[in-house]
Amino acid sequence: MKTEYEEFENIEDLFMYMSAAAPPMKNTIPINSYKGSIMSFIPLSPSTGESYLMLYAKGELEAGIYEFDVSTKSYKKVESVERADKIYFISITPKRNTIADQAIQGL
Repeated sequence: MKTEYEEFENIEDLFMYMSAAAPPMKNTIPINSYKGSIMSFIPLSPSTGESYLMLYAKGELEAGIYEFDVSTKSYKKVESVERADKIYFISITPKRNTIADQAIQGL
């Protein structure tokens, strides 16, 4: 597996990038809070699954739903997805993530 990396200064910058890259009409995006980083993987070779782009920022988030406001570049934990004008990130903390483990070793 080959991994390319894009590191962000903070979680807000990561959320801003991911908000811009999300397909239109999709307002919930899963992310992992794993081993001291918030991360998402984008397959660069979808047909083979051999190459990924790891987007990440140092930090941790509790599992749950986070509402992100692009205009103020701020996020907060919420109980549900309520507004169509906001982007929501679903933070998941996996017990084990083999793709992340291998990518972290490459850093």
